[in-house]
Amino acid sequence: MKVSGALTIEHSGVEFLGGRRIALLAELDECGSITRAAKAVGMSYRAAWAEIDVMNNLAPTPLVERVAGGVGGGGTWLTTAGKQLLVRVSAMRREHARLLSEIDRIFADGGETYNLLRRIDMKLSARNQWYGTIMAMTPGTVNTVVEMTLKGGDVLTAVITRESAEALGLTAGNEVMALVKASSVIIATDLAGAHLSARNQLAGTISRLNEGPVSCDVTIELAGGSLVSATVTAVAAAELGLKVGQPAWAIIKASSIILGVA
Repeated sequence: MKVSGALTIEHSGVEFLGGRRIALLAELDECGSITRAAKAVGMSYRAAWAEIDVMNNLAPTPLVERVAGGVGGGGTWLTTAGKQLLVRVSAMRREHARLLSEIDRIFADGGETYNLLRRIDMKLSARNQWYGTIMAMTPGTVNTVVEMTLKGGDVLTAVITRESAEALGLTAGNEVMALVKASSVIIATDLAGAHLSARNQLAGTISRLNEGPVSCDVTIELAGGSLVSATVTAVAAAELGLKVGQPAWAIIKASSIILGVA
């Protein structure tokens, strides 16, 4: 992986940095020939002169000077103003290259920072978004059971079609994203003697409540530090007596979990 980027200057929402015109000036300064400079930037001789005329008209003082042939011979070259412009642009580009090199150094961590930023930048409607590592897979005729560990060691089990598991290229040891809608999470405050079919019964503590007249957003912090968001009715929240700091379980059906890979 390599960090790259283009250098532009923005003013009033418009980006610019001279483009081919600056390149034409640089080539002219290098070779001293309008014909060769035009060829180097992919312009015709006539088009190059048209661009130079425009630049000279736009600049406070001419950037290019042309002297007709005579006893001493003629020629085309950059004026002091033209050379100063190239020096400033060159300095900006050197600093830009240095900055890119420094950013590249920061990203020299095996792609860890890049992967994290890419995950953060993803826009998904599911409130629950976790990254974990696949610890085991049990393929069946139709479905595949995928067990993954979240940060801190909490275990999540998902059931997806065998076809989807193969299409995603899932194997033990792979990193995978798990998505669950908050409305698919059931909250329980006591599982003593309960027998549930849901594979995921995640124990934690209520860390945040956002109560409304119709519904209540509940956040449970699991033992390993992962957060689970659930949406329950205000009536259910009142009946359960939910409060911050209270032990609770997030119950999630394995079939309610969507898996994805970057």
